[in-house]
Order: sequence, then C-alpha cells, then structure tokens
Amino acid sequence: MKKLVVAGLCLGWAIVPCAVAAQVDDAALFEQGEQLYEAQCARCHGASGAGNPPAVPALSGNDALANAARIVRAVRQGTADMPPFPALTAAETASLAGYVRNAWTNDFGGVATGEVAALLDRFPEAGPMASVWDGVFTEAQAARGRRAYSGACALCHGRRLNGAPDDPDMRSTPPLARARFVREWEGSSLAALFAYTRLTMPEDNPRSLTDEEYVDVIAYMLSVGGMPAGNGELPHDSRTLAHIVMQPRP
Repeated sequence: MKKLVVAGLCLGWAIVPCAVAAQVDDAALFEQGEQLYEAQCARCHGASGAGNPPAVPALSGNDALANAARIVRAVRQGTADMPPFPALTAAETASLAGYVRNAWTNDFGGVATGEVAALLDRFPEAGPMASVWDGVFTEAQAARGRRAYSGACALCHGRRLNGAPDDPDMRSTPPLARARFVREWEGSSLAALFAYTRLTMPEDNPRSLTDEEYVDVIAYMLSVGGMPAGNGELPHDSRTLAHIVMQPRP
C-alpha cells in the first residue's frame, strides 16, 4: 500500500507520534476509499481499474487523476456516461479520490477533506435523497418496460427476471429483481444502475435501446421486485436518478 499525503500539523516535539498517527489515518482513509470504490465504481471501472475503453476509461495509469478537482467534480456532478454521486460526503469523496489516485499503478498523493469541502461548496446543493420504495415510477411506465424487457432482455435474464434464461443451453445471468438483486445493488443509486445498463446491455448490442426504454425497463424491474408505483415516472435524467437509492424493504 502506498502512503498517502494528508494535510496536517505536527509540533516539533511530537514529530514521531504525529507521523505514526498520520500513517494510521492514511491507512484508514485508503481502506474507506477502497470500500467505496468496490461498492460504487468497480462494476464499470473494474477491480483492477482497467475500465472498458472507450466507453469506460481506465483509472490505473490515468494521468488525468493528478487533477484532484477534476475527480471531485466528476463524482459530484457526473460526466457524459458516469453518474453523479450526490450522497457522498466531503470525507467520503476525499477518501475515494485518494484511493483511485494511489491504487494500482497510480501515485498521485492523497486529497484533504477540507480541500474537497471547499470544492463542493461551489456546486449546487445535492438535494434530498429518496428510496425505490417511495413510488418513483408509474404502472404505465412499468408496463412499457415489460414490453421492452420481453424483446431485449428476457432471452438471457428469463421471463421471471431471475437470471434463468429461456434457452436451457444458455448460461445463467444475474437476477434483475427481488431480494438478491436488491442486495447486489443496495446503497447504489438508480443513476448507477441506469448507466451500467446502458453501457453493458444487451450484452451483444449495448446502447441499442433508447434512454426512455432503458429507464422503462428499470421501472419494470422495480415493479417485479415489489416496489410500489407512484404518480410520476422515472426520468432518464441521471442527476435526478442519482437521488433515488436502492434499499431493502423498509
């Protein structure tokens, strides 16, 4: 593990104890950043940081990570294909940025929480978060999603969305509804699910559906999982979807 550089003050007579404390703090920040990366980023960028260029850039050996402000901006506001992560605090964003800047082949140094907080103050307020149990889609949208799912997804993921393909000779796939699916995506936003689905599905022809169809399929997935319908449809806007989090039944 590389040693991160964390901003701090040490009195002359306490140089050795402060250095030891800094090393402990650095290790804890790196571990927290690693956990956040595995939960929020690894699906797309990979455990090794290799990504899937050109759709998903590699993070390992990426000189753009030398610019800490660029990382903070991407995490809070998202990019063309990367969803925003408005729920992350300044401390969590700092630990995540510190991790990707020092994991794998990278050696760009740590990022102080105060620096991140100052950068986040320049952006609009993140706004309140919602749950998938708050009625975030409509029955009509889920019905459209069922039709789209039948044509683009059911062959591999099964008519029951349980990962059992219709063709017994095909390999099984991840389930797309119910408890196991919720456990896999717990704590992630619908923006992350939307981005991942667009980038990778259907497996043989990613991005072949419209954004509206992708989000309709997600509404159908939630419906099959028992989440209640509401009065408004899920939008295909990542900044709005980023405020809706996958959670187990309350």
